Amino acid sequence: YPILIRFSFYLFEILRLNEDPNVQGLALDLPESLYSSKVLNAVKPEKDVDGLSSVNLGRLVHGDVSDCLVPPTACAVMELLEDIVGLLCGKTVLLVGARGAQGAALQSVLQREGAAVLSCPWRAPQLQSELRHADVVVFGSTKPDDVPVSWIKPGATIISCNMVKNMERWIQSQQYRKWDLHCLKLQPLSPVPSDIEISRAQSPKAVDVLAKEIGLLTDEIEIYGQTKAKVRLSLLERLKDQPDGKYVLVAGITPTPLGEGKSTVTVGLVQALTAHLNINSFACLRQPSQGPTFGVKGGAAGGGYAQVIPMEEFNLHLTGDIHAITAANNLLAAAIDARILHENTQSDKSLYNRLVPVVNGMRGFSAIQLARLRRLGINKTDPETLTEEEISKFVRLDIDPSTITWQRVVDTNDRFLRKVTVGQANTEKGFVRQAQFDIAVASEIMAILALTTSLQDMKERLGKMVVANDKKGEPVTAEDLGVTGALAVLMKDAIKPTLMQTLEGTPVFVHAGPFANIAHGNSSVLADKIALKLVGEKGFVVTEAGFGADIGMEKFFNIKCRASGLVPSVVVLVATVRALKMHGGGPNVTAGAPLKKEYTEENLQLVADGCCNLQKQIQITQLFGVPVVVALNVFKTDSPAEVDLVCKMAKESGAFDAVPCNHWSAGGRGAVKLAQAVEKAANQKNSFKYLYSLELPIVEKIRIIAQKVYGAQDIELSPTAQSQVDRYTQQGFGNLPICMAKTHLSLSHQPERKGVPTGFILPISDVRASIGAGFIYPLVGTMSTMPGLPTRPCFYDIDLDPITEQVKGLF
Repeated sequence: YPILIRFSFYLFEILRLNEDPNVQGLALDLPESLYSSKVLNAVKPEKDVDGLSSVNLGRLVHGDVSDCLVPPTACAVMELLEDIVGLLCGKTVLLVGARGAQGAALQSVLQREGAAVLSCPWRAPQLQSELRHADVVVFGSTKPDDVPVSWIKPGATIISCNMVKNMERWIQSQQYRKWDLHCLKLQPLSPVPSDIEISRAQSPKAVDVLAKEIGLLTDEIEIYGQTKAKVRLSLLERLKDQPDGKYVLVAGITPTPLGEGKSTVTVGLVQALTAHLNINSFACLRQPSQGPTFGVKGGAAGGGYAQVIPMEEFNLHLTGDIHAITAANNLLAAAIDARILHENTQSDKSLYNRLVPVVNGMRGFSAIQLARLRRLGINKTDPETLTEEEISKFVRLDIDPSTITWQRVVDTNDRFLRKVTVGQANTEKGFVRQAQFDIAVASEIMAILALTTSLQDMKERLGKMVVANDKKGEPVTAEDLGVTGALAVLMKDAIKPTLMQTLEGTPVFVHAGPFANIAHGNSSVLADKIALKLVGEKGFVVTEAGFGADIGMEKFFNIKCRASGLVPSVVVLVATVRALKMHGGGPNVTAGAPLKKEYTEENLQLVADGCCNLQKQIQITQLFGVPVVVALNVFKTDSPAEVDLVCKMAKESGAFDAVPCNHWSAGGRGAVKLAQAVEKAANQKNSFKYLYSLELPIVEKIRIIAQKVYGAQDIELSPTAQSQVDRYTQQGFGNLPICMAKTHLSLSHQPERKGVPTGFILPISDVRASIGAGFIYPLVGTMSTMPGLPTRPCFYDIDLDPITEQVKGLF
C-alpha cells in the first residue's frame, strides 16, 4: 500500500514537471522498487536526462546515436573500461544483475564497441561458469555475500554500477547548487525605531541553515556562534567552472560628515533583488573599524530596515580579523626595533650564533633564512661553511632608522598616538626614536587582506612588504626580517570571509575594512570572487567602495579590479538631497549638531546648484566605461519636488537611470525599482577600461588622477615627495598603481571646498609605498592616518544591560 502511494505521487510529479516550461530536463533518483517502464516512460523523451525511456532506448538499440541520449551510468562505465581495458572488440563482457532499461542500455553500447555481451541474474545456476570465462564483469546491482569473488576469472576487470552511481552523486554534490533560500519577513514600523531595536526585533536564521540554502557544503564553513561563519577558500576550487554572476559597485557623491548611506543602499538593493524579485544576490561589505564605531560615524551595518544582523556582532569584533591584523602588524614593528637593537649591541659572530643556534649539537638554517641566503647570492646550506664576509652580509640588515615607514597600530581613534617616542627604557640602551601609531585599518596588512587572491598570494605579499631602507638605500622587507611565516600564521583565519545575513535573510560577506581616504577603501577580492560563484550566472554581487566615487570607486577600478581581474557590470551612485544642498552652498553640516533649516525645508535652488557634484561624479564613472544608476536615498524631510529634480538632472547628466529609494523605512520593498534599474543597466554594453597605464611614470599617474578625477589644474610635489618618487622608481616600484590619500569631504584637498572646485593645484606632501599590497600612495596635503575623538564621541550612548547582556546605543 505505501509503495502504491509513493508510485502514484512520483508519477503525478513527473507528469506535472513534464508540462512545466521552466524545467528543461528530468533526472530520476527513486527507490529501486519504483523503477518500472511505466515510471520511466512517463518522462517526456525531450526531457529524459537519464535516457531510460523506451523511445530513447529504441533509438539506442537501432543505432540512431545522433538522435538519442546514452544514459549517464552507461557512459561512465564505458569511460572507465576505455581507461582500464582499452579496446573492447573481441572481449567477453558479463552483465550481472543489470536489469531492465539500465541493462538494455549497457548491452547496446558494449555491443556497439564489438564486445561479446552476456547477461545473467545473480541467482542463475550458470553464474559461476560465466564468471570464470568473462574478461570484464559489470555488476548492475549489489553483489550478494554468497557469491564469492574467487568465482571471477583472475585478471578480469570488475566494475560496479552502484559505485559509478555513488561517484555520480558525489560529483553532483560538488557542483553548483541551486539556492533554496527562505527569506525572512519584515514588518516595518512607523516611526522607524533605532537600528539596534530593529536588528534585535528580527530573529536571524542559524548560519548553518543559511549556508546550506545558498549551496555551501558542510565542510566549507567554520561556525562562530549562531549567526556568523567563516567560509573556506576551497569553495573556489570546487566551483572554478561555474560562471560568475553580475558585479555591481555602490559608490557615492562627495559626502557630508554624516555619510550618505552607501552601506544602507547596498543592503537594501540585495534585499530587493533576492527577497522581492527572487534573484540570487550577495552583499559584500567591509568590516567596520572600532574607531568610527565609538567615535563619530557609528557602525557600518547599514541602517533602518536595510541592515546586516545581528548589528552588534557585525560592529563589535566580528570574527577577530582586525585583531589578527593588529597582532601581525605589531609583531613586525617589534621585529624591526629589536633587530636594530641587537645589531647595534652585538658582533657579527654573536649575532650569527643567536640567529643560527646550535640545537642538540647541530646548527641549521630555517627555511626563511635559506631564502635570504639565496637573495644575497650565497648558495650554501651548511652554516659551518660561510665565510666571515658572508656571515656579516647575512646577519646585518643595517636598517636606517630614519627611513622606517612601518608603524604600530591600534583600532581606536587616539590622537595622542600620532607622534610618540619609543625606546626610552634603560634596557633599550639609548636607542630612542620618534614614531607614530596608525589606526589598525590603515595597516598595509589590511590592504593585503583586501587584495589577496589566495593563501599563497597573501604569504608572498606579506614577505614583500617594505618596512625601511638599509644604509645603502636598498629596501628592507618583512622577508628579510624572517617574520613572513609568522605573519601568515596570524592571518590564516582572517583570510576567510565571514558569512552573515540581512534583515530579510539574504546572504552577506563581511571581509576586510580599509578606509578609502588613507587606503583603497574596498572589501576583499576573495569575498567578491566566492560570492560571484555562489550567486550563479544570473545572480548579482553588490559591493561598496568607501566615500565618494572620486576616492573609493577610482581605487576600486584602478587597484582592486587590477588585482582581481574582475569587470564590474554597473555602478550605483548614491546621492542625498541633504548632501546636494551642502554642495549648492548650504550651511556646514556637523556631526552631532542639529541640521539647519535649509536642510529640513524645501529649497529647489540649493538642490539644483548642488547637483554639480552629482554630475561630476557621474562623469568620473563614465571615464571607466561602466553604466551608472543613481540611487537617491530619500529622507522624510525631502520634498517630492526636490526628489524629482535630482532624478531629472541625474538622467540629463548621463545616468542610465535615477531612482528614489525608501529601503531605510521599508526594507527591500523600498528598493525594488532600484533593483529593476540595476538589472537592466547590467545588460547594457560595457566598455570598461582603466584610467591610466601602469607603465607611465609615478608622477604622470598622479597627475592623471588629479586632473581627470578631482578636476585639479595640476599637481605640486614637495621635495620630500619628489625624493621618494625617485627612490621608488630606482628600486623598481614605478609600475605600481596609485592609491591617493586625500580628504573625502571635497573633490579637492581642502575639505571646506564643496561642489566642484576648479583651478586648484593639488599638493603632494609625501609619497609612500605599500609594496606587499601593490600600490604607491601619495599623501595629499596634511592627511592623518590616526583619527581623533570628538568632544562628544558615540561611546557616551553605548551601554550594556548587566541583566540581559544586551548592548544599547550602537548605531
